[in-house]
Amino acid sequence: MPSGVVLLTDRWQARRPLIAVVAAAVAGGVRWVVLREKDLSRAERAALAAELRVILGDAGGRLVVAGPDPLDGDAVHLPAAGPYPPPAAGLVGRSCHDAAELARLTTEDYVTLSPVFPTRTKPGYGPPLHPAGLRELIAASRVPVLALGGIETPEQVRECVEAGAAGVAVLGAIMRAEDPTAVAATLTVAHEAAGRAGHGAARPAATPTREAG
Repeated sequence: MPSGVVLLTDRWQARRPLIAVVAAAVAGGVRWVVLREKDLSRAERAALAAELRVILGDAGGRLVVAGPDPLDGDAVHLPAAGPYPPPAAGLVGRSCHDAAELARLTTEDYVTLSPVFPTRTKPGYGPPLHPAGLRELIAASRVPVLALGGIETPEQVRECVEAGAAGVAVLGAIMRAEDPTAVAATLTVAHEAAGRAGHGAARPAATPTREAG
């Protein structure tokens, strides 16, 4: 399952070419990347996915593709709106924002919950859950949760892990960074420290089981 610091891509916010930013983040400890860039053609996204898989594969990481098409891979991240049921894939995540969306889960492997904090990437999006709201929704989730939205500091990472998050999904803090490697390393160290302090997310009591075939 995705854990630690999970990077969401947005080349429009990146200070450098997207490939360079992802490579820098991987150098800083990121091992999971969610490829967005939905305005590109399928061919362009597939080519980008292939490049990112090489970078991540060399580090033992993994690429997840936003949308139902895995772009020749086996991991996808779906929006809250659908599709339902999820497509067959080796790993399936979904964006959720409240208890009603969590209740609709079927065979998903993990979810993101957002926004936890006010976010510059989507100003006015919310209202923010804050750590207390995040904790309540994590308790209601049958699958591991990644905290998403406005996470930019080690303290925020710690608060999310203390609330039970398996990891934190980060976009702007790394995409906009002058030094993505340093930011990724700082947030990764914060996540590891919170886990060592005993705040790691407990495994859900029950998780959806994929039907054979």
